[in-house]
Amino acid sequence: MRELHGAGVALVTPFHNDGSIDFESLAKLIEHQIAGGMDYLVSLGTTGEVATLSKEEKYAVWEFTAKQVAGRVALVAGIGGNNTAEVAAAIASFEVSGYCAILSVSPYYSKPTQEGIYQHYKAIAEASKLPIILYNVPSRTGSSISPATTVRLAKDFDNIVATKEASGSFAQFSEIMRDKPNDFLLISGDDPITLPMMALGAVGLISVVANAYPKQVADIVHACAAGNYDHVRATHNSLLDITDLCFVDANPCGVKYILQEMNIGTDYVRLPLVPARAETKEAIKRTMTTLA
Repeated sequence: MRELHGAGVALVTPFHNDGSIDFESLAKLIEHQIAGGMDYLVSLGTTGEVATLSKEEKYAVWEFTAKQVAGRVALVAGIGGNNTAEVAAAIASFEVSGYCAILSVSPYYSKPTQEGIYQHYKAIAEASKLPIILYNVPSRTGSSISPATTVRLAKDFDNIVATKEASGSFAQFSEIMRDKPNDFLLISGDDPITLPMMALGAVGLISVVANAYPKQVADIVHACAAGNYDHVRATHNSLLDITDLCFVDANPCGVKYILQEMNIGTDYVRLPLVPARAETKEAIKRTMTTLA
């Protein structure tokens, strides 16, 4: 899965102010990513507000994205949830051409045991025609995929090929790297800790802030992959404040406001999310001037 090495981005879903999908802005966003040097795009990860999209809207976005990209970079589709049968059925019926893998978030809210998480991904792996990327984000899901469960899944299913880790635990990352099969990939799911994660052995990042700043993120990931950590330390540090601001009022509210300031769509988000607060927007605008 060389396609999953390097800099990836979890695309936002741009909306018009009436709440409908803004495909013109989605096209601009995709071109912004490709021009910025991103290696692959994730369509409808959790940053894409996928939980608020209908089945018809999801397929419209996946198909539009594949057509716009036209094979220039790799594509990953986000399909996850806490109804295992429904997720497995959605993955089994996914027929959109142009995608190389499925990113599937660990079940949220239900707080399953490790055996429940294992059986959830077992059902997904057995249903999927495409390779699966696990996604561990305990701050959102309420539970964590343990290193032992991650490694068990990696060893038991050839089509579970990677994990996007956003647990923030370097003890967890280290255990995964120590025990995983050689060809199983660790991917950072947290912008600010990508540099040290890649020093540990992660192969890249699936980013949020790259929606707005793809070149800077791609430069960091590519330099880390080449072992040039000193070369990008300043760029890494320069993105810390803007990355924090992206999450102050919930993701993707902050990054959507940045994109609006860059004339890529509006900052409209679907309920239950609401746009970033005025004070957050002012802080974002001040910080953006330091990155121009």
